[in-house]
Amino acid sequence: MGIKSFQGKRTTTNNKPSELILVSDYMTKNLITFQEHQPIEDVIDILIKNKISGGPVVNGKNELVGIISEGDCMKQISESRYYNLPIDKNNTVGKAMAKNVETIDGNMNIFDAANKFLDSKRRRFPILEKGKLIGQISQKDVLKAAMKLKGNTWK
Repeated sequence: MGIKSFQGKRTTTNNKPSELILVSDYMTKNLITFQEHQPIEDVIDILIKNKISGGPVVNGKNELVGIISEGDCMKQISESRYYNLPIDKNNTVGKAMAKNVETIDGNMNIFDAANKFLDSKRRRFPILEKGKLIGQISQKDVLKAAMKLKGNTWK
């Protein structure tokens, strides 16, 4: 008798839809935030002590008003050196922060968030709910989600 099929044993496949991995599943919720009135020197100290590269700036109602980064702080240092002066005590977060802040939806798929990071060249996105800051997602958070997914479904 000849060979009927070269395909081998056929098994049924489980076409279970994969679960969406949302930004809110991996966002950081316990954030270090800054206030507009804080001096830049305080921000630099906090960034160094906590080993972070920036953070959201909020008002008294926890509404996002800006974002401050290492780069913003370095601009202040560079300008003070240019004029051969110490960092001005009146240089505050409100003067140095980026005010036009892009946010991301906590219900966004983590892969869509990865594309948004690639398109925007940003390192972090604040997440708002009803106008209030509830978290932040970073590129590292997206990488952590990818590694967890690898353990479950990637081969």
